[in-house]
Amino acid sequence: MKKKLLAFALCTGAYAALFAYSVHSEQKSGSSEMTDVSRLMPVKIKQTVKGQEENNLIDTVKEANRKNIKISIAGTQHSMGGHTYYEDGIVLDMTGYNKILAFDKEKKTIRVQSGATWNDIQKYVNPYGLAVKVMQSQNIFTIGGSLSANAHGRDIRYGSLIDTVKSFRLLKADGTIVTVTPKDDLFSAVIGGYGLFGVILDAELELTDDELYVMQTEKMNYSTYADYFTKHVKGNPGVRMHLARISTAEKGFLKDMYVTNYVLSEEQDQLTSYSDLKEDEHTQVTKFALGLSRRYGWGRNWLWNTQQSYFLSQNGTKVSRNNVMRSESKFLEYENNENTDVLQEYFVPVKEYASYIDDLRQTLSHEDLNLLNITIRYVQKNEKADLSYAKDDMFSLVLLINEGFSKEDQADAARIIRRMTDVALKHGGSYYLPYMTYQTKAQMRQAYPKSEAFFQKKRTYDPDERFMNYFYQRYK
Repeated sequence: MKKKLLAFALCTGAYAALFAYSVHSEQKSGSSEMTDVSRLMPVKIKQTVKGQEENNLIDTVKEANRKNIKISIAGTQHSMGGHTYYEDGIVLDMTGYNKILAFDKEKKTIRVQSGATWNDIQKYVNPYGLAVKVMQSQNIFTIGGSLSANAHGRDIRYGSLIDTVKSFRLLKADGTIVTVTPKDDLFSAVIGGYGLFGVILDAELELTDDELYVMQTEKMNYSTYADYFTKHVKGNPGVRMHLARISTAEKGFLKDMYVTNYVLSEEQDQLTSYSDLKEDEHTQVTKFALGLSRRYGWGRNWLWNTQQSYFLSQNGTKVSRNNVMRSESKFLEYENNENTDVLQEYFVPVKEYASYIDDLRQTLSHEDLNLLNITIRYVQKNEKADLSYAKDDMFSLVLLINEGFSKEDQADAARIIRRMTDVALKHGGSYYLPYMTYQTKAQMRQAYPKSEAFFQKKRTYDPDERFMNYFYQRYK
């Protein structure tokens, strides 16, 4: 039983090392060193300002204008690539700016400050039988961070987070505050805009009903997955959530798969029996097992087999929507003096999936990449954000990679990631932007054809480049 619980935690959390933001600094005010969860880009910043009162945030922006200091915005800092800080700049730590401001059960809406987490929202709305529409697979991230990355999740009916946002208030570079709605020019730039247009103060989000699901898992070969998904998942209105994994083990590498569907239960009257919110368990044991997979091929083989066996054993298990969206994440808090875990994510059109996997397997067969896990989700076409990653109905492949700290290791990882990016682009795909900025400018422009319009908006709304981070420095 312990092995099954351990495997569940391991395989549900590979998406957790992701964007919303934890502040990794030596102190909360005065000059300090800061990095993000990857620990690959430590720099000295001037000051960290805790965002607790709106007037304090306004004063900080105005003071930065007077002194010509750059500002970056941070939440739990799970982005990887310097998206939340800048050398000699001010970092606004928004994690304390986390109040629930308004809630309407009938309209199914909630307004929260941007430092609130999805966990805060879940705890607030769960007693009312409501749930979040779109969020990452873990609930540890801040709302502001998730909006800034335009997150997506497991629900196949709702695509990117941008579709669930009714409005937000934005503190701009000139110190003024505006309310932004989907009809406004700034809406498509700020959502998925990585904090480059100002401080998201609060947002009104759409909610949905909590539901009771039944888990259904089956094994398959990668070559049949796209057809299976189209016919039996997307074509089945009873399937509410879906995820899949493709093997990174030595045997069956990028061939063997298993898929898990969360199917609407016919016994919705039992929802209250399953609605208590679960918390992380067995974190230390799970960390140890993931450590084996980082170091040994047999550890990775064992992990894959145990994960798959666990999910197959769970067929028929009932789980609430809110609990599906509370996957374990603490075990991914990994610290080692020689290496770290990073993410890459690629989006590939559904119809291109099998041929893409063939090309990816061929590419990686010549590389020494410590690839620990690949999780797959579906994201429907959505081009509302200026930096939209879903130009078609896409499969999202989230890769968990162990990378060394040395310059040589980082250079090698960058080279391999650029090769993998080329494979995705070849098949009409794209990649996700909250990670290490290893991709070239040409690759970024190809993946995001509206990027020049995005950067032009940045120059229009923030001509002094008051809001700054390393993503912008890299690609502007």
